[in-house]
Amino acid sequence: MDWEGQWGELGGQGGSREGLGGSLGGAGRVLGCTGSTGRDDHKLDVKDLEVKYSTSITKLYLAIALIAVVVVTGCFGYYQEFKSTNIIASFKNLVPQQATVIREGDKLQINANELVVGDLVEIKGGDRVPADIRIISAQGCKVDNSSLTGESEPQTRSPECTHDSPLETRNIAFFSTMCLEGTAVGLVINTGDRTIIGRIASLASGVENEKTPIAIEIEHFVDIIAGLAIFFGATFFVVAMVIGYPFLRAMVFFMAIVVAYVPEGLLATVTVCLSLTAKRLARKNCVVKNLEAVETLGSTSVICSDKTGTLTQNRMTVAHLWFDNQIHTADTTEDQSGQSFDQSSETWTMLSRVVTLCNRAQFKPGQDDVPVAKRDVIGDASETALLKFAEVTVGPVTEARGRFPKVAELPFNSTNKFQVGAPRGSGGDPHVAEKGGPRCPRGTLRFRKNLEVHEGPRCS
Repeated sequence: MDWEGQWGELGGQGGSREGLGGSLGGAGRVLGCTGSTGRDDHKLDVKDLEVKYSTSITKLYLAIALIAVVVVTGCFGYYQEFKSTNIIASFKNLVPQQATVIREGDKLQINANELVVGDLVEIKGGDRVPADIRIISAQGCKVDNSSLTGESEPQTRSPECTHDSPLETRNIAFFSTMCLEGTAVGLVINTGDRTIIGRIASLASGVENEKTPIAIEIEHFVDIIAGLAIFFGATFFVVAMVIGYPFLRAMVFFMAIVVAYVPEGLLATVTVCLSLTAKRLARKNCVVKNLEAVETLGSTSVICSDKTGTLTQNRMTVAHLWFDNQIHTADTTEDQSGQSFDQSSETWTMLSRVVTLCNRAQFKPGQDDVPVAKRDVIGDASETALLKFAEVTVGPVTEARGRFPKVAELPFNSTNKFQVGAPRGSGGDPHVAEKGGPRCPRGTLRFRKNLEVHEGPRCS
């Protein structure tokens, strides 16, 4: 390469070769730059300048690459954490708590978070109380207050005020407690954070959460890596100073070793793995409240779960009937294209009337055009199956209940194992319809008319 010609051209622009060299030397003195031999830049020849500044550019590229890795890793970790937060927020909508509310005379089923003070709420055995409510009417209602007051025995709820304290009186049912048996209608008096359990949750919100196993392992790993990085960096720094390296060069050794030891992609790797696992669990309708709990779930050997509604769909269908000392097969297909049974028996007439009248389940309004098998029902699974069965085989249940309006009712509970309804006929005659469990002493279907008992065998 003709360096003289190059210098000549540069000298023509800057005045002369010596003038350019003087300028470079001045810049070198201002920046404090020296060559590998300790001389100023204006004293170096062209080859030394080329080697020096090419090395500096390489170090600049390396610094830019390291900064880019750190920035990209941080942005990626933030993005994944933001996505996981949205995923966990969406999990809350998978299993919203439902409440049966009476508004403008219509019985509706809405999300519990849509309740307002003054709403009229109906609860039955197996329901979770959706808010703090004051009981207006109750029929054998018992609730489980163990999570709130520690009382292990079921507590009776009735409209009467029995104590000045809200925690002791019987006419208050508290949010998040379970209704074990019976039915009740109550007026919403508090919702959300203003409920008793909401106030307790506010007090307990300041308690620190316990660290998960993966958080403990990562923290331990980071402590080890940080300790090793600082130890070896300090060792090389001391050795470099002892053998005569300048302080700046020894500090470069120290920083390089520390940076090399730190795993830049640790946060991104852990976050991505846990987020992908959380998304797979979400497709299986599994709620993950904390990403770190995914690893804890992976190390679990035994999971205890409620079967109904968790491992199954909580859907029941009437498959067989037993009357006139015979087992009859019902049609379980959704389009009712299967076989039917003989419905000319007088016993079947009585049985169908009990199924229709001694039943608290009812269809949600506005579903006249929906097939019976796909209609939404307010009620538990067993009574829903009986309601749909009666609607298909007997006819419109609403019309039958209109002809026999209910006067009184004794709800089913785990102690009695039977339910009694008292409808009144068109002529004003008293009727009693009763259904019970197949293994209880009163495990029969009974229909009383004018004090005459028409009794049929047990049905399944």
